[in-house]
Amino acid sequence: MESGEVGVVADGDAVIRTTTSWDPYTRGCPSRDLLDRIGDKWSVLVLGELIAQGTCRFTHLRNRLSGVSEKMLTQTLRALERDGLVLRTVHPAVPVRVEYELTPLAETLRVPLKALTQWSVDHLAEVLTAQEAYDTRTKPAG
Repeated sequence: MESGEVGVVADGDAVIRTTTSWDPYTRGCPSRDLLDRIGDKWSVLVLGELIAQGTCRFTHLRNRLSGVSEKMLTQTLRALERDGLVLRTVHPAVPVRVEYELTPLAETLRVPLKALTQWSVDHLAEVLTAQEAYDTRTKPAG
């Protein structure tokens, strides 16, 4: 929504309030659902792989994203397609060939996702140290 436009924030069938901007901190705001989607573990990895490799087949994504089940990858790709972030192309062949690629909308996530990925690599040692300190402090005596 553009600044100044009015939108409706809903919780199920009930309208919570009318808003002039999207606010992911407000329950029922659709922007929260979108933030959940693009921040989801598998969505970030799928988008990152499509950013890095371009158009990919399902089997490439499944093999590259170690630990993802076929069901979870399918659900993630469908959700990203529904949100307009991934384009699914079916090529009529035997067997059928399906490819996935980023949409122009998803291309706008390239810089933020790269920054988050780089941050995780740059600060991993500090996070691991913090986790170890926390675990040591909170470890039950015994």
